[in-house]
Amino acid sequence: MNIRSKVYGGSKPEEPILRGKQPKGAKSDTLQSVSVAREESRRGNSRSADRHRLSEEHVRVTHAGVSHEVQLINLSGGGAMVCGALDVQLWDRVELYLGEHGMIECAVRWLRGDRFGLEFAHETRLDCSSDEAANVLRDVIARSFPDIRFDEGNSAPAAETRSNEHRGESRHPLIWSGVLHLDNQSANVRVRNISSAGAMIECSAPPHVGAEPILELNDKAALSATVQWVVGDQLGLHFHRPFDMQLLSRSKPQVAPAKWVRPAYLAMGSGDSDSPWDPNWRRMTMSEISEELEGFLKR
Repeated sequence: MNIRSKVYGGSKPEEPILRGKQPKGAKSDTLQSVSVAREESRRGNSRSADRHRLSEEHVRVTHAGVSHEVQLINLSGGGAMVCGALDVQLWDRVELYLGEHGMIECAVRWLRGDRFGLEFAHETRLDCSSDEAANVLRDVIARSFPDIRFDEGNSAPAAETRSNEHRGESRHPLIWSGVLHLDNQSANVRVRNISSAGAMIECSAPPHVGAEPILELNDKAALSATVQWVVGDQLGLHFHRPFDMQLLSRSKPQVAPAKWVRPAYLAMGSGDSDSPWDPNWRRMTMSEISEELEGFLKR
Protein backbone atom coordinates (compact mmCIF):
# COMPACT_ATOMS: atom_id res chain seq x y z
CA MET A 1 0.00 0.00 0.00
CA ASN A 2 1.34 3.52 -0.93
CA ILE A 3 0.77 5.95 2.05
CA ARG A 4 1.90 8.99 0.03
CA SER A 5 -0.75 8.43 -2.57
CA LYS A 6 -3.36 8.07 0.15
CA VAL A 7 -2.44 11.46 1.70
CA TYR A 8 -1.81 13.56 -1.41
CA GLY A 9 -3.96 11.68 -3.85
CA GLY A 10 -2.95 10.20 -7.13
CA SER A 11 -4.11 8.49 -10.25
CA LYS A 12 -4.13 5.02 -8.75
CA PRO A 13 -7.50 3.56 -7.81
CA GLU A 14 -8.71 4.10 -4.29
CA GLU A 15 -7.75 1.37 -1.83
CA PRO A 16 -8.84 1.00 1.80
CA ILE A 17 -6.14 1.69 4.37
CA LEU A 18 -7.29 -1.28 6.45
CA ARG A 19 -8.49 -4.33 4.63
CA GLY A 20 -11.48 -6.24 5.86
CA LYS A 21 -10.97 -9.55 7.64
CA GLN A 22 -11.24 -12.63 5.50
CA PRO A 23 -13.74 -15.20 6.79
CA LYS A 24 -12.26 -18.37 8.21
CA GLY A 25 -13.52 -21.89 7.90
CA ALA A 26 -15.32 -23.63 5.07
CA LYS A 27 -17.40 -21.74 2.57
CA SER A 28 -21.00 -22.73 2.31
CA ASP A 29 -20.79 -23.64 -1.39
CA THR A 30 -17.60 -25.73 -1.53
CA LEU A 31 -15.78 -28.47 0.36
CA GLN A 32 -12.34 -27.47 -0.98
CA SER A 33 -11.94 -24.23 0.94
CA VAL A 34 -10.36 -25.92 3.98
CA SER A 35 -7.20 -27.96 3.54
CA VAL A 36 -6.49 -30.80 5.96
CA ALA A 37 -2.84 -31.68 6.39
CA ARG A 38 -2.10 -35.40 5.98
CA GLU A 39 -0.11 -36.73 8.93
CA GLU A 40 1.60 -39.39 6.81
CA SER A 41 1.97 -40.18 3.14
CA ARG A 42 -0.53 -42.45 1.36
CA ARG A 43 0.59 -46.07 1.53
CA GLY A 44 -1.76 -47.55 -1.02
CA ASN A 45 -4.56 -46.91 -3.44
CA SER A 46 -7.61 -47.31 -1.20
CA ARG A 47 -10.00 -46.35 -4.00
CA SER A 48 -9.87 -49.91 -5.31
CA ALA A 49 -9.93 -51.65 -1.95
CA ASP A 50 -12.62 -54.06 -3.06
CA ARG A 51 -10.69 -55.24 -6.12
CA HIS A 52 -7.25 -56.83 -6.30
CA ARG A 53 -5.25 -55.75 -9.34
CA LEU A 54 -2.80 -58.40 -10.44
CA SER A 55 0.20 -58.49 -12.75
CA GLU A 56 1.42 -61.41 -14.84
CA GLU A 57 -1.07 -63.79 -13.22
CA HIS A 58 -2.18 -66.49 -15.64
CA VAL A 59 -5.04 -68.89 -14.95
CA ARG A 60 -7.11 -71.45 -16.82
CA VAL A 61 -10.62 -70.93 -18.15
CA THR A 62 -12.77 -73.73 -19.55
CA HIS A 63 -15.49 -72.89 -22.06
CA ALA A 64 -17.59 -75.47 -23.94
CA GLY A 65 -15.24 -78.23 -22.78
CA VAL A 66 -12.08 -76.50 -24.09
CA SER A 67 -9.39 -75.10 -21.76
CA HIS A 68 -7.70 -71.77 -22.42
CA GLU A 69 -4.89 -69.95 -20.64
CA VAL A 70 -5.81 -66.33 -19.91
CA GLN A 71 -4.34 -63.42 -17.98
CA LEU A 72 -6.10 -62.57 -14.75
CA ILE A 73 -6.17 -58.77 -14.58
CA ASN A 74 -8.13 -58.21 -11.40
CA LEU A 75 -10.24 -60.12 -8.95
CA SER A 76 -12.92 -59.21 -6.43
CA GLY A 77 -15.37 -61.05 -4.25
CA GLY A 78 -18.02 -61.03 -6.96
CA GLY A 79 -16.06 -61.59 -10.14
CA ALA A 80 -12.94 -61.15 -12.22
CA MET A 81 -11.56 -59.50 -15.34
CA VAL A 82 -9.53 -61.72 -17.65
CA CYS A 83 -7.75 -61.16 -20.96
CA GLY A 84 -7.27 -63.76 -23.67
CA ALA A 85 -8.22 -65.11 -27.09
CA LEU A 86 -11.50 -66.67 -26.07
CA ASP A 87 -14.59 -66.84 -28.29
CA VAL A 88 -17.38 -66.19 -25.79
CA GLN A 89 -20.71 -64.41 -25.85
CA LEU A 90 -22.58 -62.51 -23.17
CA TRP A 91 -24.04 -64.80 -20.48
CA ASP A 92 -21.93 -67.80 -21.59
CA ARG A 93 -20.96 -70.15 -18.79
CA VAL A 94 -17.27 -70.69 -18.09
CA GLU A 95 -15.23 -72.29 -15.34
CA LEU A 96 -12.33 -70.37 -13.83
CA TYR A 97 -9.48 -72.40 -12.26
CA LEU A 98 -7.33 -70.51 -9.76
CA GLY A 99 -5.53 -73.53 -8.30
CA GLU A 100 -6.18 -76.89 -6.66
CA HIS A 101 -9.72 -76.90 -5.19
CA GLY A 102 -10.03 -73.49 -6.90
CA MET A 103 -12.63 -74.04 -9.61
CA ILE A 104 -15.43 -71.49 -9.63
CA GLU A 105 -18.33 -71.30 -12.07
CA CYS A 106 -18.85 -67.95 -13.78
CA ALA A 107 -21.04 -66.16 -16.30
CA VAL A 108 -19.70 -63.68 -18.86
CA ARG A 109 -21.11 -60.24 -17.97
CA TRP A 110 -19.34 -57.92 -20.42
CA LEU A 111 -16.96 -57.99 -23.40
CA ARG A 112 -14.44 -55.40 -24.55
CA GLY A 113 -11.87 -56.45 -27.14
CA ASP A 114 -9.90 -59.38 -25.76
CA ARG A 115 -11.01 -58.61 -22.21
CA PHE A 116 -14.16 -59.92 -20.57
CA GLY A 117 -15.76 -59.69 -17.16
CA LEU A 118 -16.92 -62.71 -15.21
CA GLU A 119 -19.54 -62.88 -12.48
CA PHE A 120 -19.00 -65.64 -9.91
CA ALA A 121 -21.79 -68.05 -9.06
CA HIS A 122 -23.12 -67.12 -5.65
CA GLU A 123 -23.90 -70.54 -4.17
CA THR A 124 -21.37 -72.87 -2.57
CA ARG A 125 -20.37 -75.70 -4.87
CA LEU A 126 -20.46 -79.16 -3.27
CA ASP A 127 -17.73 -81.23 -4.93
CA CYS A 128 -19.07 -84.69 -4.18
CA SER A 129 -21.32 -87.33 -5.70
CA SER A 130 -24.95 -86.49 -6.44
CA ASP A 131 -26.07 -88.96 -3.74
CA GLU A 132 -23.84 -87.34 -1.12
CA ALA A 133 -24.92 -83.82 -2.13
CA ALA A 134 -28.59 -84.85 -1.95
CA ASN A 135 -28.11 -86.23 1.55
CA VAL A 136 -26.40 -83.01 2.67
CA LEU A 137 -29.17 -80.83 1.22
CA ARG A 138 -31.88 -83.02 2.71
CA ASP A 139 -30.34 -82.74 6.20
CA VAL A 140 -29.82 -78.99 5.82
CA ILE A 141 -33.50 -78.50 5.00
CA ALA A 142 -34.56 -80.69 7.93
CA ARG A 143 -32.28 -78.88 10.39
CA SER A 144 -32.30 -75.27 9.21
CA PHE A 145 -35.52 -74.90 7.21
CA PRO A 146 -38.06 -77.21 8.88
CA ASP A 147 -41.00 -74.96 8.05
CA ILE A 148 -40.40 -74.93 4.31
CA ARG A 149 -43.56 -74.42 2.25
CA PHE A 150 -44.12 -75.23 -1.39
CA ASP A 151 -44.49 -72.18 -3.60
CA GLU A 152 -47.99 -71.51 -4.86
CA GLY A 153 -48.51 -73.29 -8.15
CA ASN A 154 -45.47 -75.51 -7.60
CA SER A 155 -46.87 -79.03 -7.42
CA ALA A 156 -45.54 -82.57 -7.67
CA PRO A 157 -46.98 -83.20 -11.16
CA ALA A 158 -44.93 -80.26 -12.47
CA ALA A 159 -41.78 -81.90 -11.12
CA GLU A 160 -42.69 -85.21 -12.75
CA THR A 161 -42.81 -83.53 -16.15
CA ARG A 162 -39.18 -82.47 -15.78
CA SER A 163 -37.04 -84.77 -17.90
CA ASN A 164 -34.55 -87.00 -16.12
CA GLU A 165 -31.57 -85.73 -18.10
CA HIS A 166 -32.27 -82.17 -16.85
CA ARG A 167 -32.75 -83.26 -13.25
CA GLY A 168 -29.96 -81.82 -11.15
CA GLU A 169 -29.06 -79.07 -13.65
CA SER A 170 -30.91 -76.53 -11.55
CA ARG A 171 -28.68 -75.10 -8.88
CA HIS A 172 -29.27 -75.00 -5.15
CA PRO A 173 -29.23 -71.47 -3.67
CA LEU A 174 -27.27 -72.18 -0.46
CA ILE A 175 -24.17 -70.22 0.58
CA TRP A 176 -22.03 -71.53 3.43
CA SER A 177 -19.71 -69.37 5.49
CA GLY A 178 -17.24 -69.99 8.29
CA VAL A 179 -14.45 -68.53 10.40
CA LEU A 180 -10.73 -68.85 9.62
CA HIS A 181 -8.45 -68.95 12.68
CA LEU A 182 -4.69 -68.30 12.51
CA ASP A 183 -2.21 -67.00 15.10
CA ASN A 184 -4.87 -65.86 17.58
CA GLN A 185 -6.68 -63.95 14.84
CA SER A 186 -10.00 -64.81 13.23
CA ALA A 187 -11.75 -63.70 10.05
CA ASN A 188 -15.18 -64.43 8.61
CA VAL A 189 -14.92 -66.22 5.28
CA ARG A 190 -17.21 -67.38 2.50
CA VAL A 191 -16.98 -70.94 1.22
CA ARG A 192 -16.88 -70.94 -2.59
CA ASN A 193 -16.56 -74.70 -2.97
CA ILE A 194 -15.77 -77.59 -0.69
CA SER A 195 -14.95 -81.29 -0.95
CA SER A 196 -13.65 -83.95 1.39
CA ALA A 197 -10.06 -82.97 0.44
CA GLY A 198 -10.12 -79.17 0.48
CA ALA A 199 -11.98 -75.95 -0.15
CA MET A 200 -11.82 -72.60 -1.89
CA ILE A 201 -12.76 -69.70 0.36
CA GLU A 202 -13.03 -65.93 0.10
CA CYS A 203 -11.27 -63.94 2.83
CA SER A 204 -10.76 -60.18 3.12
CA ALA A 205 -7.30 -60.68 4.66
CA PRO A 206 -6.01 -64.01 3.34
CA PRO A 207 -3.00 -65.66 5.02
CA HIS A 208 0.19 -66.44 3.13
CA VAL A 209 0.84 -69.63 1.20
CA GLY A 210 2.04 -72.39 3.51
CA ALA A 211 0.15 -71.11 6.54
CA GLU A 212 -1.82 -73.70 8.53
CA PRO A 213 -5.09 -72.14 9.67
CA ILE A 214 -8.22 -73.79 11.06
CA LEU A 215 -11.47 -73.44 9.11
CA GLU A 216 -14.41 -73.55 11.51
CA LEU A 217 -17.73 -74.31 9.86
CA ASN A 218 -19.67 -75.19 13.00
CA ASP A 219 -19.12 -76.62 16.47
CA LYS A 220 -18.62 -80.09 14.95
CA ALA A 221 -16.43 -79.11 12.00
CA ALA A 222 -13.11 -77.38 12.75
CA LEU A 223 -10.76 -78.34 9.93
CA SER A 224 -7.00 -77.92 10.07
CA ALA A 225 -5.62 -77.11 6.65
CA THR A 226 -2.68 -75.77 4.66
CA VAL A 227 -2.98 -72.74 2.37
CA GLN A 228 -1.93 -73.96 -1.09
CA TRP A 229 -2.45 -70.78 -3.12
CA VAL A 230 -3.68 -67.22 -2.78
CA VAL A 231 -5.04 -65.08 -5.62
CA GLY A 232 -6.52 -61.77 -4.54
CA ASP A 233 -9.04 -62.47 -1.81
CA GLN A 234 -9.52 -66.11 -2.87
CA LEU A 235 -7.44 -68.95 -1.44
CA GLY A 236 -7.27 -72.70 -1.66
CA LEU A 237 -7.09 -74.96 1.39
CA HIS A 238 -5.94 -78.57 1.58
CA PHE A 239 -7.43 -80.36 4.58
CA HIS A 240 -5.07 -82.39 6.75
CA ARG A 241 -7.77 -85.04 7.19
CA PRO A 242 -10.68 -86.03 4.92
CA PHE A 243 -13.76 -83.95 5.68
CA ASP A 244 -17.11 -85.64 6.21
CA MET A 245 -19.37 -83.59 3.92
CA GLN A 246 -22.40 -84.60 5.99
CA LEU A 247 -21.15 -82.26 8.73
CA LEU A 248 -22.11 -79.32 6.51
CA SER A 249 -25.71 -79.92 7.46
CA ARG A 250 -24.93 -78.73 10.99
CA SER A 251 -24.23 -75.22 9.64
CA LYS A 252 -27.12 -73.01 8.57
CA PRO A 253 -26.32 -71.49 5.16
CA GLN A 254 -27.66 -68.29 3.67
CA VAL A 255 -30.13 -68.48 0.79
CA ALA A 256 -29.24 -66.73 -2.49
CA PRO A 257 -32.01 -65.38 -4.73
CA ALA A 258 -33.58 -68.01 -6.97
CA LYS A 259 -33.00 -65.85 -10.05
CA TRP A 260 -30.49 -63.23 -11.07
CA VAL A 261 -32.22 -59.85 -11.42
CA ARG A 262 -30.75 -57.49 -13.99
CA PRO A 263 -30.10 -54.00 -12.54
CA ALA A 264 -31.79 -51.10 -14.34
CA TYR A 265 -28.55 -49.74 -15.81
CA LEU A 266 -27.97 -53.03 -17.63
CA ALA A 267 -31.49 -53.37 -18.96
CA MET A 268 -31.32 -54.28 -22.64
CA GLY A 269 -34.65 -55.94 -23.20
CA SER A 270 -37.65 -57.45 -21.52
CA GLY A 271 -38.03 -60.71 -19.71
CA ASP A 272 -35.39 -62.92 -18.10
CA SER A 273 -33.84 -64.25 -21.31
CA ASP A 274 -30.70 -62.14 -20.81
CA SER A 275 -29.98 -63.46 -17.34
CA PRO A 276 -26.78 -65.52 -16.98
CA TRP A 277 -28.37 -67.74 -14.37
CA ASP A 278 -31.88 -68.18 -15.78
CA PRO A 279 -32.91 -70.28 -17.56
CA ASN A 280 -29.50 -71.87 -18.20
CA TRP A 281 -28.36 -71.74 -14.59
CA ARG A 282 -31.65 -71.24 -12.80
CA ARG A 283 -31.36 -71.60 -9.04
CA MET A 284 -34.01 -73.65 -7.31
CA THR A 285 -36.07 -72.22 -4.49
CA MET A 286 -35.97 -74.02 -1.15
CA SER A 287 -39.35 -75.61 -1.83
CA GLU A 288 -38.11 -76.85 -5.22
CA ILE A 289 -35.07 -78.39 -3.53
CA SER A 290 -37.36 -80.21 -1.13
CA GLU A 291 -39.49 -81.40 -4.02
CA GLU A 292 -36.41 -82.45 -5.98
CA LEU A 293 -35.08 -84.46 -3.04
CA GLU A 294 -38.42 -86.21 -2.59
CA GLY A 295 -38.19 -87.39 -6.17
CA PHE A 296 -34.53 -88.32 -5.68
CA LEU A 297 -35.31 -90.43 -2.62
CA LYS A 298 -38.10 -92.30 -4.44
CA ARG A 299 -35.90 -93.33 -7.37
